[in-house]
Amino acid sequence: MIDLGVKAPDFAAPAARALTADGGGAAQVELFRLVDAHEAVVLAFAPATFVPTCTAALAAVRDAGWADRDDLAVVAVTGDSLYAGFAYGDRFDLSFPVVSDFHGQIAESYGLLAESWEGHADIPRRATVVVDADWTVRFAEAAVDPLDRPAPAPVENATAMLRESGVDVDRPRVNYDGPW
Repeated sequence: MIDLGVKAPDFAAPAARALTADGGGAAQVELFRLVDAHEAVVLAFAPATFVPTCTAALAAVRDAGWADRDDLAVVAVTGDSLYAGFAYGDRFDLSFPVVSDFHGQIAESYGLLAESWEGHADIPRRATVVVDADWTVRFAEAAVDPLDRPAPAPVENATAMLRESGVDVDRPRVNYDGPW
């Protein structure tokens, strides 16, 4: 896993964006643009869409309003296709982009590549990474198994670091027993 205090690797990748009054659909997510425009960027890695424990964490971030802020960007990074990202974002009303890291290149650059999981190879591990406005990795935490139910969850643990960085966010409340 990527070390704290190092410069975050940049990436550009296709993403499914929520359909809103302002548009939506497919987009190119470019990390450098997000870092330049926000105090922090949260990267929520998941091996695939529709993994219940990962969905619980992303729904908690959604409910905490993290993606609705001007000072914080949230990006989900999964090993699934763009089309799965559209279905996933729509099903769970995600207001942040769901990036397709179909070949694991982003995960590999962050030291979060899983060799295999559930018959899939070269996909992201389940993890949360926070990058600040100076491109520094300020938080990184991964689950051993995507189906683990850590308490608190990595996204919950990221809250303290975000607050230390001046991004006053509500702490997400991850409910692993939700309708996932």
